[in-house]
Amino acid sequence: MKIVACLALLQLFLSGAAAVSGDVSTETVQSAAPGDVVLLQCYTGGSPTPVQTTWMKDGREIASKNGPQMDSSAKDPRLSIELNGSLSISSVIAEDSGSFQCSSTLPDNRTIRAQVKLHVSSGPDRIYTTIYPAVVLPNRTLVAERGTTLSFKCMTLSYPSQQLNLTFSGALTNNTTLASTIRPVLDYTIENIQPKSQGVYTCSSLKPNSNHRVNNSTELLVYYIPSTHPDCMFVEAQDHSRVQLNCSWFGAYPTPKLRWGEDGDFQVAESLIVTLNRSMLHDEQKVTCRARHELLKKENERSCSIIFRTPYPQGKPLVSALEGTNVTLTCSETQSLPTANTSWRKGQNQDPIFPGSKYILSQEGPDLKLTIVNISMDDEPYYFCRSENALGVRELEVFLSVKASSSAYTGAVIGVFIAALIVVCAFVVAKFLYSRRHTICLGGGFMQAEDRGDVMDLVESDDEQIFQDTVPQLPPLPNGQHTTLVQIHRIPFSDDHEDTETTETNPQPPEQKEEPTEEPREEVEELISF
Repeated sequence: MKIVACLALLQLFLSGAAAVSGDVSTETVQSAAPGDVVLLQCYTGGSPTPVQTTWMKDGREIASKNGPQMDSSAKDPRLSIELNGSLSISSVIAEDSGSFQCSSTLPDNRTIRAQVKLHVSSGPDRIYTTIYPAVVLPNRTLVAERGTTLSFKCMTLSYPSQQLNLTFSGALTNNTTLASTIRPVLDYTIENIQPKSQGVYTCSSLKPNSNHRVNNSTELLVYYIPSTHPDCMFVEAQDHSRVQLNCSWFGAYPTPKLRWGEDGDFQVAESLIVTLNRSMLHDEQKVTCRARHELLKKENERSCSIIFRTPYPQGKPLVSALEGTNVTLTCSETQSLPTANTSWRKGQNQDPIFPGSKYILSQEGPDLKLTIVNISMDDEPYYFCRSENALGVRELEVFLSVKASSSAYTGAVIGVFIAALIVVCAFVVAKFLYSRRHTICLGGGFMQAEDRGDVMDLVESDDEQIFQDTVPQLPPLPNGQHTTLVQIHRIPFSDDHEDTETTETNPQPPEQKEEPTEEPREEVEELISF
């Protein structure tokens, strides 16, 4: 490789040098890499060998030679002067870069001067690219999460510093330059990275002198997941003996993994459908769909659930209507999962009811209504609200009674009769109480005399006198009855009172009677009605 480089440089020198006569100066430019062997031409005109050659760098002599038989004198052992006056530099280093001047004297005393600019550059042999924070996949692809801030760094080892470029190729753009610099390190930042920034990022270094370019490309993927959980829903089916469940989780990249239930393998899909038979289901059964993604840890997997419920139709079980009118039967079913298919049936055979002039079917939210037009006795008695889903069938039985239009007044007649009966009974009771008011008011209530232990006793006496006066009577009562004043004596309770008068034979008139006292043995007058 060094030989090829030397030949290329020699050709460049030959094309850049010119034959001179007299005192003529020429200038050429050469490039070399560290470790190369460089030959700086001083004279290429084909003339005889110079008798004296001197090489200087930056105004300082570095090598000289007098005559073809003499060895060149140089302070640096890497430098030597060839027979034609050229300066040979072995194992070039970076410090060799600079301007070299050559002065050669030919045998005919002509002087040839030449100037050569040497550029020593290293690299770029390799370029390094760093993107963080990012996750490295086994295939060396980088992964970043949507919304994060990414930092890019490109670096190369070269002398002198070369131009660094960062380009991007994606779905919408191709080889777009994002940043460039002549420094040895290039820094670039993308804030809140989005899926549109997914693609290939390339760091390149260009060597200006030789147009040598070194590239390093890295593929970046932008992962993202939705903030919501998967959606679990029922899929409508004509066959109620089976049910289909759909679990979907859209808006995730890459495609998530889904699974129904607790067993089985996860499947890579955005939507997963499973079919269950009625024999596998029961009331209040819970079925769960789980979702996994590269951005989620296993313990943070997302999920959604469905709870099965049997239908339960509700409504009024007893309905009555008058013949010739319209009646509406209402049934509501809201708790079934999956949603039950609800319909009205008629009779014990549960014949389907179809809408028409006789029957009007309507639905308002969860309420399914059946309106029977111009109802008659033939429309009695049974109607069924039937709800069915994959878990089973439930029915609401409605008993419809139709009354003849003439019976509309039956209730009113019965009501009037009962009201009249109550009024008559109240009148009779009031009249009876009024006729007994004196007994109730004066006697303190019914049968009170029996409770007091008072008796009326007729006693014979030796001094009996015939009482011929008229017995005084109280004024007649409004009911036409008469009241007589009679004295009643209390019977003594011991033999020590035998001398006490038992009864007065001469009763006093009512205006002369004595008031009863507090002593227990005095007479008590009472009114007794005969």
